[in-house]
Amino acid sequence: MNARRHFFLLAGEASGDRLGASLMAGLKGLAPGTRFSGVGGPLMAAEGLDSLFPMDELSVMGIAEVLPRLPALLARVRQSAKAVTEARPDALITIDAPDFCLRVAARAKAENPQLSTIHYVAPTVWAWRPGRAAKMARHIDHVLALFPFEPPYMEAAGMGCDFVGHPVVADPQPGAAERAEHRARLGLGPDARLLLVLPGSRRGEVLRMGPLFAEVCQQISGQRPGTQFVIQASENTAPMLKEMLPRWPAGTRLLDPRSRPAGTRAASKRLTFAAADLALAASGTVSLELAAAETPMVISYRFNWLTTRIVKSKVKLDTATLVNILTKSRAIPEFLFEDASAAAITPFVLELLKDDTARAAQLAAEARAMALLGQGGEDPGLRAARAVLGVTG
Repeated sequence: MNARRHFFLLAGEASGDRLGASLMAGLKGLAPGTRFSGVGGPLMAAEGLDSLFPMDELSVMGIAEVLPRLPALLARVRQSAKAVTEARPDALITIDAPDFCLRVAARAKAENPQLSTIHYVAPTVWAWRPGRAAKMARHIDHVLALFPFEPPYMEAAGMGCDFVGHPVVADPQPGAAERAEHRARLGLGPDARLLLVLPGSRRGEVLRMGPLFAEVCQQISGQRPGTQFVIQASENTAPMLKEMLPRWPAGTRLLDPRSRPAGTRAASKRLTFAAADLALAASGTVSLELAAAETPMVISYRFNWLTTRIVKSKVKLDTATLVNILTKSRAIPEFLFEDASAAAITPFVLELLKDDTARAAQLAAEARAMALLGQGGEDPGLRAARAVLGVTG
C-alpha cells in the first residue's frame, strides 16, 4: 500500500466538514503518511488540512440566496478545479454541497479523465430530482452513502457505491451524571424544563429561522413561565445570534462555540444536546445529532417565496426529517414552508415539554434510526476510509 497517498478533499458546509474530518482520521489510521489538500472547515483543519480558502464562503442554500453570490462562487469553482489539476491527487473526494462540489469535479475530470472521483453523501434522488444521479455519473466514479437504502439508486446510474454509515453514530455521548452537572452549570433545577434552540448553521438559515424561533420562545415563556432557553450557535452564526438576542425571552443563554478551545467544541455541543428536555431545530443533519443524544425535537424550516415554490414542485417525500425517513414514521413533528409559523409550532412545543409519553415515543424512533445507521458497528469514518482505499487501489 502506498503510504504517501494524497487526496484532495472538498467540503462546502459544516456537515461536510464533519464528514471530511472523520474520513481523514480513518485514512490516517489505515494509511499513515496520507497527505491532504483542498477546502474544509475547522474540523478538517484539526486533522491537518490547510484550506485553500474559507469554507464558509460556500455555505449558502436556496436559489434566490445563491444568485447574488454566483460570480464569486463560480470563481471558487474555477480556482478549486485548477488546484486539483495542479495537485494531481490519487483521488478527488467531494463531500456533500453538490451544486458546488460537482461543478469542480466536472471541470477536474474534463482536464484529467483518469482522475479518480469520489463523492461522499449520495444525492437525495429518493426525495427529489431523480435525474441528478445520472448527471453525476458523468464525472463521479464512486459514491459513499450515509443511508442504507441509497446504493441501489447510485448503482443504477452507473456509479459504484458503498454504504458507510453516518459518523453521528460513533460520537461519544455523555452519561447521566455529566448531563446533570451540565444542567447545574446552566443554573437549572432538577425539575426545570430546558428548550434547546438550533436555528441553523448557515447565516441565511439564521436570518429566516432566528426571528421565528424567537417568537415561538416568547410565546412559550408567556404560557409556561420557568421554561429555560438555550441557543446553540455555530462558529459563523454566533455574531448574528448575539445581535438578535434582545428579541428572545429574558434570561435566554447563547452558547458561542468560539469561547471554547477548538478541540472541545464538539463534545461541549453534544453535552448541551443531551442536557436538553426538548429541541426546536432547523431541518438538517442536526436531527440525527439530536437523535444520537436521545433528545426529543420539533423540526421546522422555510425558504424565501421563490425557493419554496421551486422546492415544493420537485420534492417527492412528505417529510424532510431524517429520523422520520429512516424509520418510515412521522414520530418527529415538523413545520415546513408555509406551516413554519409560531402559531403552529408553539402548541406542539408546549405539549412535548409537559408530556413524557410523547417524548418517549420520539426516543424510540430515534433509537431505531441510530441502529439503521450502524450504531454499535465499525466507525463510519473508518468504513469510508476503507472504501476510498479500495477504490483507489
